[in-house]
Amino acid sequence: MRGAAHGFPIVLSDLTLEYPAHGASPAHVALHGLTLTVEPGEVLGLLGSAGSGKSTLAKVLSGAALEQVRGGDVRPVITGGEANVLGHRLRTLPKRKLHEFRFHVGYLPQDAAATLPPDRTVAEIVGEPILERDRRYNRRALATRVATMIDAVRLPLSMLDKFPYELSGGQRQRVALARALVLGPALLVADEPTAGIDLTVRDAVAQLISELRDREHGTFSALIISHDLPVLRRTADRIAVLDRGELAAIGTIDEVFHDPGHPYVMALAGALDGGHAVIDELDEGPAV
Repeated sequence: MRGAAHGFPIVLSDLTLEYPAHGASPAHVALHGLTLTVEPGEVLGLLGSAGSGKSTLAKVLSGAALEQVRGGDVRPVITGGEANVLGHRLRTLPKRKLHEFRFHVGYLPQDAAATLPPDRTVAEIVGEPILERDRRYNRRALATRVATMIDAVRLPLSMLDKFPYELSGGQRQRVALARALVLGPALLVADEPTAGIDLTVRDAVAQLISELRDREHGTFSALIISHDLPVLRRTADRIAVLDRGELAAIGTIDEVFHDPGHPYVMALAGALDGGHAVIDELDEGPAV
């Protein structure tokens, strides 16, 4: 397999992720032996049962798992294989380079809408990544950039001075997405980006991701975790399916569901045949 040095945004080779033992909780392998590549300009959709390791993978690939642990949180660690993201080998990424790495990776965690800073306005939340990089950034240019992103996620500019508690869950989710994209990242890692968003806006979010891919001509790639098949059909070049920490299938949506050979993929295909557009009702067990 060609590596990240050849320009691949994500290269995973026999990757194993584990949560270390913590207190009374034993060590837990979240992902085992995962090998896959995201090509330049590609959007890869990721589906999986609850507990399959997809959110853990998102935390690791975004660099969030390498940040300082808060409270009693236990972060996943790479215990086998390799993960290369934008040319960086994550297993040996120095802490001093993490800040720079995070500038190039937009991350939308699963709980993004619920964890926006409550004491900051929408404009401050979306503009924060820019000011973290350059405190002297021109304020007029900052305001223009933030307003452009708010418009891109289909929010009215009147939202800029509002606080998170004044917004609906779907509006907060779009604010979080605008924040993840404001630096123009080379890679977006989005964990359920359309969660809590109504049908019309879900379509707009899918359109935004597709536009970014098409406009950036191979310099923007994304890993989109979602159970929303219409969104994945609009955005994803291929999908990968995880089950119980292992890769169950990979290919285009039609390839994966046309001739499913794995029991979980068969269940997904059956849900599609039954007319389900959102297929997370198949999830079982605790989310990981």
